[in-house]
Amino acid sequence: MRRYSWYILRQLVGPLVFILLGLTAVVWLTQSLRFVDLIVNKGLSIDAFLYLTLLLLPSFFTVIAPIALFASVLYVYNKMINDSELVSLKASGISHAQLAVPPLMIAGVMTLVIYSMTLYFSPASFRDFKDRQFNIRSDFSGILLQEGVFTTVSDNLTVYVRARESDGELLGILVHDNRIYGEPITMMAERGALVNTESGPRFVMINGNRQQIEVERGQLSLLYFDRYTLDLGQLTAGPKERWREARERYLHELFSPGQGEDDQDNKGKFWAEGHQRLVAPLFSMALVCLALGAMLTGEFSRRSQWRRILAAILSAFLFEAIGLGLVSVVAKSTVLTPLMYFNIATAIGLGWYVMVRPTNRRPRWRWRAKGSHTGEAP
Repeated sequence: MRRYSWYILRQLVGPLVFILLGLTAVVWLTQSLRFVDLIVNKGLSIDAFLYLTLLLLPSFFTVIAPIALFASVLYVYNKMINDSELVSLKASGISHAQLAVPPLMIAGVMTLVIYSMTLYFSPASFRDFKDRQFNIRSDFSGILLQEGVFTTVSDNLTVYVRARESDGELLGILVHDNRIYGEPITMMAERGALVNTESGPRFVMINGNRQQIEVERGQLSLLYFDRYTLDLGQLTAGPKERWREARERYLHELFSPGQGEDDQDNKGKFWAEGHQRLVAPLFSMALVCLALGAMLTGEFSRRSQWRRILAAILSAFLFEAIGLGLVSVVAKSTVLTPLMYFNIATAIGLGWYVMVRPTNRRPRWRWRAKGSHTGEAP
């Protein structure tokens, strides 16, 4: 690789890393705020919260990385034009295609990295995220162990705990169970504990009573017990039984879904998600070509730089909007799947054509000099 290519490459790496880290931090912060309730209401530890939110980063990286590369190319090439560096390189005989080699190399590497994300790391991390999120929200030991709070576990089950000991023992327990229509049950116990079993969580209460009202008869049935076990298993479902969303599935699972009713109802979404994972890594190459097409076209002039940058941003926005819109369109009509690839090919081809097209053509029309006459000898 020639010296000027290494120079441009070094100029691109710094802004790319800075913009990528900045966008990642902003997106991570905005997304992590959605799960603050897991800390406030579910007692989730800070370490678990950070790990849970970090599992979302591979999914964000596939969207953020091409945009960061696009912004860095605009910044670096605009700076080199203002410093007359590109003018000097072009005057030395270097073509636009040669000036485009460094960002295209970075785009090629980034495309491979994003392919690894979309095909493996993103679905694997998102699957782990959903499993952990489901376990946390289904963990009754995190919900019910809030002292002095009436907690609605489900629409028909409310639990109150007066205090919690350091060893996990619960004191002053009250449970109102209205899951059986017309037969509400209220249980009170001196102490108890939550126990996780293979068939689901169990609420074990000791030294209490069970009050059940028979609405039809209008009678109260009272039962004193030394030990009573309340089954909470029907309120939860293990991760193995949980239905997997499209973002949790690997590529072969998207193109070959199961025969279940939910899978068959979402075949269109799976199909669109699968092709989006094949197309998304190529966004890096498409956005770089659009940026280079805007910055390297025509003569380098500082006066028209804002027009170039604005044209690049508008074309990139239009390209991204069409790409995202086609995902929902293909999910409804899989016949339109080729449009996802056509969008990529159009962006790459258009950007490359605008960048390398000849600019030294003679104008077809010329204004005649003032006072000249047609047919006169010069």
